[in-house]
Parts: sequence; C-alpha cells; structure tokens
Amino acid sequence: MSEELSLIAEDAEDSMKKGISHLEVELTKIRAGKANPNMLDGINVDYYGSPTPIAQVANISVLDVRTISIQPWEKNMLQPIEKAIMQANIGITPQSDGNQLRLFLPPLTEERRKELFKKASAEGEQSKVAIRNIRRDAIEQVKKLQKDGLSEDAAKDAEKEIQELTDRFIVLVDKHLAAKEKEMMSV
Repeated sequence: MSEELSLIAEDAEDSMKKGISHLEVELTKIRAGKANPNMLDGINVDYYGSPTPIAQVANISVLDVRTISIQPWEKNMLQPIEKAIMQANIGITPQSDGNQLRLFLPPLTEERRKELFKKASAEGEQSKVAIRNIRRDAIEQVKKLQKDGLSEDAAKDAEKEIQELTDRFIVLVDKHLAAKEKEMMSV
C-alpha cells in the first residue's frame, strides 16, 4: 500500500512540476519591455506548406534592450515571417530592410505594464487552479485506497504530504509572479 501512496505523491509532484514549467513558458511570452527572443516562441511561419517555428527558418538575435533582429536563412522567407508575426498579434510591427526584420519594442506605459501584469496574474491563477486540481485528484486516489483497506493514519499522512507538496508549488507560482512583476515594473 505504501508503494501505491508514494506513486500517487510522485505523480502529483510530476504533474505540478509540469504546471510550473507551463507557467514559466507563458510568462516568457508576456513581454516586460525588454527584448527577448522567447517572445517569438509559439509563432509558426508557413515554410513550404508546413507550419514551422520562426527559430527554425531564421536566426533570431537581440541587438539591444529594445530591438530583436530576425535574419531569415532564405531571403524568400522574409514576407512569410513578417506575415506570421503580424498574425500572432504580439503588439509589435516588424520593420523590413529587405534582408532582415527588426522588431522595435516600444517603452511600456504604466497602463500597459498593469495590463501585462494582470495577464501574468491570470496565468499564475490558472497554474494555482491546476495545482489544486492535481491535489484534489491525488487525495481522491488516497481515499479510494482507504476504502480498499488502507489505514486511516496512513491516509491522513499521505493527504498531509500531498497538501505540503501543493503549498510548496503554490509558493513557487507566487515567486514566479513576483519576479515577473519586478521585471515589468522596472523601467
């Protein structure tokens, strides 16, 4: 029985780690005023009929704090990349010089910072909900084992362990959000 309990706890922890990884990815997509090539993650360009990430058809580099350069490996990919960035609606219009694209990030206004932080907070809240759902599922599994003959003390200990795991991951979400807020609010 204790082997089953540790499996439940391990599964819950793995799922919670995936939730944190997802949050980290989503927070990188929210721009904080600084140029970051990860802002383009998730944007696919039509490469000879198949959707392909921009990073696989061009060299992406940060020129300075507010400028990203995209140098396509094939010159004919300039237009499709520009089109893909426009359709992704990331709030930046690419500038083309015929050889490469440049993304100039405008300085963030106070209002825009607050709006972006609300978006980041919403992502954090979704992660917390996901973590709590994982906790609920794990505790249900423990209760099912208890019905099948697991002692009440062992069940209580397992539930306590799962709750501690949940608390640890919720604190981690809060730390990520605090770091993102600090990044966003610094000018």
